[in-house]
Amino acid sequence: MSNIHLKMLAAIVTIATVISLFACKEEAKKQDTVKIGYLPITHALPLLVASELQKEFSSEVNIELVKFGSWTELMDALNTGRIDGASVLVQLAMRSKELGIGLKAVALGHTDGNVVISSKKINSTTDLKGKTVAIPARQSSHFLLINQMLKEAGMSINDINIVELPPPEMPSALASGQIDAYCVAEPFGARAVALGAGNVLYESVALWNHSLCCVLVLTDKFINGKKDAAKKLVAVYKTAGKYIGKNKDRVYELTKKYFNNIAKEVFDISMRWIEYDELEITKEYYEDLTIRMKEAKLSDNPPSFSAFVDNNL
Repeated sequence: MSNIHLKMLAAIVTIATVISLFACKEEAKKQDTVKIGYLPITHALPLLVASELQKEFSSEVNIELVKFGSWTELMDALNTGRIDGASVLVQLAMRSKELGIGLKAVALGHTDGNVVISSKKINSTTDLKGKTVAIPARQSSHFLLINQMLKEAGMSINDINIVELPPPEMPSALASGQIDAYCVAEPFGARAVALGAGNVLYESVALWNHSLCCVLVLTDKFINGKKDAAKKLVAVYKTAGKYIGKNKDRVYELTKKYFNNIAKEVFDISMRWIEYDELEITKEYYEDLTIRMKEAKLSDNPPSFSAFVDNNL
């Protein structure tokens, strides 16, 4: 091969390399990565589906999921800026906001979808007097639901023994008689029903319609630094929410790995109680939540709607 041909080949290779590097840089700009924390619960399903189907939904943001084993671990990562956002209990996020952590709630995780599960010996709220009831954390809508259930029966939180338990332990604790009832995120209520260990005493919609539970939050740093990426994330997240209701069988296949290969029966039971179609946080339902939190002494001064919620993404 002549020197001229060698020089031409070298020039072509150089140009191709430059184009390739430029394309990679452009793709990197286009595909902003956002690190989102989650716990393996069906209340985080829109996030999981958005991650699984982001290419199918033509998303221009790359969702990097970060799994945590407890709310404490997740909130520590969120509050210290090690993740850009999270699917989290709304009360925990509100508490962080109260403490000066810069974050905003940008969408619901779901609507309704919690249940009070009781042993088969319990037929009514009054049967729980003096009994043990488990929740995942006091700062939760599960505590507020138990509070509402007792209030409607003319009882108070002092009439039961309330304990905090990790959600995966609740179905077995109920089956063994360690606890008499519990209220928790899914699929842990459905597991007790599928096992025949418990009954649904109440669905959340019967106690507190449109109750807020889990929300998607993003840090102020991420929103302010990558506003376009934040908007793209919220868009694909809400698209995933609408997709779930019409494609439950496919969603099961896509996400069962996040729940230790959950049985289809358990997943289907869980889906009966929960909706994902409308994930915008409304002022009306948020303010209802703050009133309930004050009454239950979970917060003296919850953050205002305008301070905590960003519906403009």
